[in-house]
Amino acid sequence: MNTLLLDSEAVDEYAALGDVIDAVEQAFAAFERGTTQMPAKSYIDLPQYNGDFRSMPAYLEVRGSDASSSQSGSQRDSDAAEEWDAAGLKWVNVHPDNPADHDLPTVLGTMIYSDPETAFPLAIMDGTMLTMKRTGAAAAVATDHLAVADASSLGIVGAGVQSYTQLRAISEVRPIEEVVVSDPDAERVERFVDAFADEFDVRAGSISEAGHCDVLSTVTPVEDPIVGREDVGEHTHVNAIGADAEGKHELRDELLAAATIVIDDHEQCTHSGEINVPYGEGTLTDDDIHAEIGEIVVGSKAGRTDETGITVFDSTGLAIQDVAAAHVVYDRARDAGEGYAFEMIDTETQ
Repeated sequence: MNTLLLDSEAVDEYAALGDVIDAVEQAFAAFERGTTQMPAKSYIDLPQYNGDFRSMPAYLEVRGSDASSSQSGSQRDSDAAEEWDAAGLKWVNVHPDNPADHDLPTVLGTMIYSDPETAFPLAIMDGTMLTMKRTGAAAAVATDHLAVADASSLGIVGAGVQSYTQLRAISEVRPIEEVVVSDPDAERVERFVDAFADEFDVRAGSISEAGHCDVLSTVTPVEDPIVGREDVGEHTHVNAIGADAEGKHELRDELLAAATIVIDDHEQCTHSGEINVPYGEGTLTDDDIHAEIGEIVVGSKAGRTDETGITVFDSTGLAIQDVAAAHVVYDRARDAGEGYAFEMIDTETQ
């Protein structure tokens, strides 16, 4: 029995966004129904190298009741969910000095995807590309449940690598036509516009212009909030993606106070998500949080209604999303006969 080795190119090819969106939605449902195990993210701090390691293990069991329940505004045609389970571990780092000192990315991720029944390592795959895909998929799930059904414009604040996946994923669930991207780096904006000029009406704009689109995704690492209440429309849905550590904060408090707030996980969001700063200061409390996204997916809490105004999805990224995405990648790559199969474990001697 062989382990499949899948590089970033293979993960990119086989992480079909429509399937990853469905799998991530099923993972959110399983999380809400209690059929997942997801220990807290653990850290190894390495100040001597100005970096750290993070381990993110998870197991999830998807049942028939976790089938996609996307809203009528979705462009996807989802089949009934098969029942499956999966387990894995993402080993990821943050080393800010890597680009300048070692010609390496700041973040490097590796995913070990295992058979829950036997613990056999079915695949080892690039976790960096996997993270990009599952993060975009999470925003798409939230957009499908929280954005207006006919949303056709998308604003993006921050033109880094995640901005590309945000557009790709969100356009899977809404008929996006107009895209406004805002970033102080003009070269980044130009690259983004050039990449999508043949597919969308895409242009550079201010934060306010981006925020007055039907959907807004913020993908910046800032600690001083840059998007205010006046920068978004009355019914804009905001995917707050950038905050992934304590102290990061993209949306001003008055915007959060005016919005219906949906989170992915209470512990992670209050510690290191978009709401972590105002929650720690007592400006926001549990009473200001409408729901976890899993509650909306399974229907125990309402998504967008006719009375809903601004909505905010605080996305910190959960290990179950990585495992769900890895499930898609492995199944598709295996069926296509792709990847490098190698005998990591000698089963003959057992």
